[in-house]
Amino acid sequence: MIWQLTSYWASLVTPLIFGLLLQPPLTQLAIVTQPNIVLLMADDLGIGDIGCYGNDTIRTPNIDRLAKEGVRLTQHIAAAPLCTPSRAAFLTGRYPLRSGMDAINNYRVIFWNGGSGGLPPNETTFAKILQQQGYSTGLIGKWHLGVNCESRNDHCHHPLNHGFDYFYGMPFTLISDCQPTETPEMDRAFRRKLWLSTQMIGLVTLTAALGRLTGLISVGWKTLACLAGFSFLFFVSWYSSYGFVRYWNCIMMRNHEVTEQPMVTDRTMSFILRESISFIERNKQKPFLLFLSFLHSHTPLITTEKFVGRSRHGLYGDNVEEMDWMVGQVLDAIDKEGLKNTTLIYFASDHGGWLERQEGKRQLGGWNGIYRGGKAMGGWEGGIRVPGIFRWPGVLPAGTVIDEPTSLMDVYPTVVHLAGGALPQDRVIDGRDLMPLLQGTVDHSEHKFLFHYCGIHLHAVRWHQKDSGAIWKAHYVTPVFHPPGAGACYDRGFCPCFGEGVTHHDPPLLFDLSRDPSEAKPLSADTEPLFDIVIRKIGRAVEEHHRTLTPVPEQLSVYNIMWKPWLQPCCGTFPLCWCDKEGENKLANL
Repeated sequence: MIWQLTSYWASLVTPLIFGLLLQPPLTQLAIVTQPNIVLLMADDLGIGDIGCYGNDTIRTPNIDRLAKEGVRLTQHIAAAPLCTPSRAAFLTGRYPLRSGMDAINNYRVIFWNGGSGGLPPNETTFAKILQQQGYSTGLIGKWHLGVNCESRNDHCHHPLNHGFDYFYGMPFTLISDCQPTETPEMDRAFRRKLWLSTQMIGLVTLTAALGRLTGLISVGWKTLACLAGFSFLFFVSWYSSYGFVRYWNCIMMRNHEVTEQPMVTDRTMSFILRESISFIERNKQKPFLLFLSFLHSHTPLITTEKFVGRSRHGLYGDNVEEMDWMVGQVLDAIDKEGLKNTTLIYFASDHGGWLERQEGKRQLGGWNGIYRGGKAMGGWEGGIRVPGIFRWPGVLPAGTVIDEPTSLMDVYPTVVHLAGGALPQDRVIDGRDLMPLLQGTVDHSEHKFLFHYCGIHLHAVRWHQKDSGAIWKAHYVTPVFHPPGAGACYDRGFCPCFGEGVTHHDPPLLFDLSRDPSEAKPLSADTEPLFDIVIRKIGRAVEEHHRTLTPVPEQLSVYNIMWKPWLQPCCGTFPLCWCDKEGENKLANL
């Protein structure tokens, strides 16, 4: 009897054991390992600038290889159309207005290293969770989410206060002001007004002085002194910041230390690459998170000499091709260390290409393919639809294309899950774990609705009607293009979020992106039988979404984005801030 029972249980258990042993390595690897995670993010790159997304003139073989060996997302959406709010959402998995990182005014990004706004210390980034899970975490490249709050050295917004063990790069963003030979880019129109006002005040002061000397005007010396003093103070008040943008914003840091002020742009790209490879080599024995945040392809398109003139798209194309080469160098470093099969790699852009960025006849911004609009436009696809590529050999099926709506915010729960961490339970997380979709165990994205903001203003909403395959998109607000029909706001340089530069739509403009991805033909009640039903459904979703929002401090308020001398990072004794601690182009001893 005992022998019969033993035989019976053996007959049940043996197939089970063999079944477990014969499970494909794909499942085993996904369960038992904490993968290394390498996140590659381009700056201002258009979805139409990459070969695997349809560009046949800019050469991007390394990014294309990632897509060939992994999963390519065709409807990957940024949570905002500008750098600061998009990156805040990426790191926190939350719409940026939940953390106060979307603006109520026209200043929609961090403007100064010496400002007081930034990613709040109480936000939990995925880097912080991975750090708690035993990962070595590093950020190389662009930050653009603030530095200090109340004093020069409190570093409350700094990457090291948000879960990164190591930081090397720009706390700000690359701008044309960083190149002395380029036309200043930062707040260009406002600077012109300040110069004009200074000249007018100076002219009034000079006229009064000459009138007093010639006896034509009866003005007291005290009045003249006050006028002269006011003219001087007005000039100093703005020129002390805008006159030294290159020194205040164009700096490089290693952890909390300023290493270059101003940065030496000719070697920045090679330093960023060397730091990235060094981080991989130093941390190969334990799980690591590397967030390589490229300065490419933001103006002034700093490109090393060996890539200048190589592309068919001028300096912009040269810059993109150099970035692709850097991607290849990182991939080679991973292969060299034998980490290819234990490393998840992700490539994306923070938002769409900048259509209005031109100098004369030179186009310095990206191309967004068939999609309407571009950078700074919160609703149109060209501003928010970006490349999205994942590669993890043996775990993610190679050569896969997924057309489901996904978000940059989805990276947050995805990497937290892979690291064995838990999502914060005290706040709303808007991202969704992508692994089931990427591995093909589910057919549809978990996103039913995605909300598209321009600053704090809701411009559009996307509804994925999964039973029919339709992807409805309702536009409540759209920018007014100039010249009419041009597809961008060439008169302003950026499209605004509110005011005279936008049009409000009631009823909303409605498109079905599954049939009209270019958003060329708006639907109406006459052309679409479901028009009223869809609009009501989306309207109810907006009401439910608004109920999940809670008031938070505005990080991009006018006060927070103002330059404050006492918050300015400085490698010397303020205001004598200049240094080059990198010396002879060598990495510091780490």
